[in-house]
Amino acid sequence: MSGENKKKIIVVEDDPFLSKAFSLKLSNAGFDIVLVKDGQEALGVIAKEEPDMVLLDVMLPHKSGFDILTDLKKDEKLSKIPVIMLSTLGQEDEMKRGLSLGADEYLVKSNIKLEQVVEKINKYLK
Repeated sequence: MSGENKKKIIVVEDDPFLSKAFSLKLSNAGFDIVLVKDGQEALGVIAKEEPDMVLLDVMLPHKSGFDILTDLKKDEKLSKIPVIMLSTLGQEDEMKRGLSLGADEYLVKSNIKLEQVVEKINKYLK
């Protein structure tokens, strides 16, 4: 796959271990990955990079994934980007909140394997 055709995914995740795991798995699956570890920086990076998808952690330093998602959906240019929220929080109200704010999927990290995340991404980027 040439660099031109690679789908770009921004991974907003503050856990260094998970960031590295996502980066390796998604790079190996043929995606172009941009890592962001801070909620404050996320929106600016997303606006600049205009990715094909965003993987968005809920619990982030400085700004929550919910706040970032809300801002994304308010921006006409960015609102079409599919967003998969990732969280350690599996409470139903948190999941409903993420989906009601416009997330395409809400995945609980402890319940999902990296292969399944890749499958979900492929589902939206076909």
